[in-house]
Amino acid sequence: MSAFLTTQTKSIVRQFYEALANRELEKLLLLFSAEPDWDVPGNQELAPWLGKRSNRKEIRDFFVLLWENIEPVSAEIDHILAEGDFAVVTGSFSSVMLRTGEVYASMFSAHFTVADGQIVRYRLQEDSYGLVEALSLPKPA
Repeated sequence: MSAFLTTQTKSIVRQFYEALANRELEKLLLLFSAEPDWDVPGNQELAPWLGKRSNRKEIRDFFVLLWENIEPVSAEIDHILAEGDFAVVTGSFSSVMLRTGEVYASMFSAHFTVADGQIVRYRLQEDSYGLVEALSLPKPA
């Protein structure tokens, strides 16, 4: 594998998390190809931001819905492992679900594939059961 490609992949992944942390939507969108293969599996009835996406408008919708429904509490990246055009990121986060007031905490792994300097494939694995629980509990009075 090319050392340059590995370095570029890590750089793009770092840019993704920096833009995410700062809620810089336009920067996030420009990191993705025009037709990415995106999937964040889970219960879309409870969490409409989840699911498959295949263009930048749909990715924009993901972030808008996500940010309308959660308030971040903490996030930590443990590892960014990259080889060539592929990277895996592991870490943890917690957020308040605005609908219920419940805190949702989860470990995560995110899988990125980069081509021509853009993210062409993205997968996020998180505790989807915990998310359902946090979104199903009633909001405290």
